[in-house]
Amino acid sequence: MSVDGEAVRVRIETEQTDEPGWEVDPDDDWALAVVATVGRQLRLRREAAGLRVGEFAVAIGYGEDLVYKIESGKRIPRPEYLDKADEVLGAEGLVAAMKEDVKKVRYPKKVRDLAQMEARAVEMQLYDPLNVHGLLQTPDYARGLLLMRRPAYSEEEVERYISARVARKAVFERDPAPELSFVLEEWTLRRPLGGKALLRQQLNHLLEIGQLRSVELQVMPMDRDEHAGLAGGIEVLKFEDGSMVGRSPAVSNGRPVSEPRQLRILELRYGIIRAQALTPRESRAFIEQLLGET
Repeated sequence: MSVDGEAVRVRIETEQTDEPGWEVDPDDDWALAVVATVGRQLRLRREAAGLRVGEFAVAIGYGEDLVYKIESGKRIPRPEYLDKADEVLGAEGLVAAMKEDVKKVRYPKKVRDLAQMEARAVEMQLYDPLNVHGLLQTPDYARGLLLMRRPAYSEEEVERYISARVARKAVFERDPAPELSFVLEEWTLRRPLGGKALLRQQLNHLLEIGQLRSVELQVMPMDRDEHAGLAGGIEVLKFEDGSMVGRSPAVSNGRPVSEPRQLRILELRYGIIRAQALTPRESRAFIEQLLGET
C-alpha cells in the first residue's frame, strides 16, 4: 500500500485529533497483560498483511504514535479503532472480537473493582455527604465535577472516568434489580455546579431514577439539628450468599471491610441517617420544589 498525497492529508488531520484510547495503569497487572496481548496480535496481523506502521496508520486514519503505543501495550484501544483495524486487515471479525477483552480493562482498576462488586450486589446502601452519588450523576454533571478537580485531570482522564460511571449505571437495568437506597444531602442538590442548566438536568434525572421500584432516594435537609453522617460517606453492599462489604472514611481509613463488627457500625450509622432524613415521598416533593426554584 502506497502513501499518496491524499493519504498524507489524512495523516495530518488525524494527528491533530485526540488519541482514541487510554493509558494503561502501570500498577494494574491484569490490564497490562490483556492490552499487551491485544497489541501483539494487532502487530502480528499488520506485519502478516505486509503493512508498515505508517501505511497502516494512514489506512485506519490514526497517527503513527498511537499505533506504536497500542501495539506495544502502552495504550488501551477504543472499540472504533479495533473495528477499523479489522476492516483494513481483512480480519473478518477476529480483531473486532478483541473489543470484549479490552472492554474488561478500559476503566481504572479501582472503578472496575467497584463495578464488579456492584454487579453482584442484591442490596446497596449508599450515602455521599459531598456530592450527588456517582451512580446517580448524569454524564454532564459528572463531567462538571471532574473538571473542577485540582490538580486537574487531563481531558483523557475526564472522559475515561465519565465512561466508567456511565457503564456502572447498568446496575439499574439488571433483572432482577438490586434494592438501592441513597441518602442525598440537601446542599449538594442546591449547588449549581456547572451552571443552573446542568443542575436542572440532574434534578430531573433524580426524579426519574426515584420512580424505579427498586430505588429509594432520601434527602437529608440542612435544618436537622442531629446528623449521624458527619464522619463521612457510607457504602454497604450485600450479596446473594449473605456476605457483605462496606466502606467509609470513618472505618479502616476508607478501605473495604467485611468484618462483622465493622459492618454493624456502618449499618447502624446508615440506619440512623435514613431515619433522620426525609422519607422517599417527602424527598421527591422536596426535589420537585428545588427544581421549581432552579
